[in-house]
Parts: sequence; C-alpha cells; structure tokens
Amino acid sequence: MGLASHFGPWRLGTVPNTTGTTAGTINNMGATIVAQKAAIAYGTTSGTAFVIPAGATITGIALYSSTAFTGTSPTITVSIAGTAVTTTNALTSGTAFNGSLALAQTVGAAGVLNNVGSTDASVTYAIGGSALSAGVGTIVVSYMVNLSDGTYNPTSQTA
Repeated sequence: MGLASHFGPWRLGTVPNTTGTTAGTINNMGATIVAQKAAIAYGTTSGTAFVIPAGATITGIALYSSTAFTGTSPTITVSIAGTAVTTTNALTSGTAFNGSLALAQTVGAAGVLNNVGSTDASVTYAIGGSALSAGVGTIVVSYMVNLSDGTYNPTSQTA
C-alpha cells in the first residue's frame, strides 16, 4: 500500500525492556523515519508543501529536479513553522539539482529541526530568482515521528 496512519510513538526493536548490561538485553527501542513530498514548479514562487506532525524531528530535506530551473540566479528556501530551516540554496540555471538542501546554521533553525513544536507545522517553500522560465521538482522532508512534546522514548519500560 505505501501509506499508513498512526497516532503516537511506535515500539520498535527486539528488546522492549532492559534486563541486563549487554547487547541483546538492553532496551533497543527506536523511532521510525518517515517522509513527505510535494511537487513544486517555477510558476509558483511560494506555497505550503505539506504539514509535519507535532513533535517531529527533521532528519533531511532534499530537492529532486525533474526539469532544471532556468533563469537568473534561481534559488529555493524551505521553512518549517515559519522559520527558514534551509539556507537560500542557489541552483545552477539549466542544471538539475538532485540531493540534500543546505540546512540553515542558526539556533532558531536548529530548534525547529530538533522539534517542530507542540502543534502540527506547515512546511513552506520559496522559489527566488528572476526571469525564471522553467523548473519542476519535488521537495522531500524526512522526519522522525515523536510525541507532540518532541520525546520518543516510552515513559515506562513496561508499556
């Protein structure tokens, strides 16, 4: 199927409770990494791509160009919950860009990347440059599903 709905953290791993001090007896629970994607195009200079669930930790942001962006100094910036979390990524006109976008190196961006907040957060984008005449791609944001307060560890080892 490929798509699923789930509320709350997943319990994953083979050892749900610590019963010793060696691998195989120590809790090895983890969180699931999931992703969302949205198509973007040069004719729409900004918009909301999708919404990330409350408490999520962003693990990666990428752009895949199916048609190269052309024009003078094409750029793309991604924001989450109103905070720019990527730098203004410069694209080479006429050349496809496929890969990770550079993350903003600010305290505000780090806070949002670590925890998008206690409510669902919009992922928005802005395409810049001038005389843009082509460009189509997909923004992909990967994230770790957490509780709405940003934690992912079960509150009890017996849960």
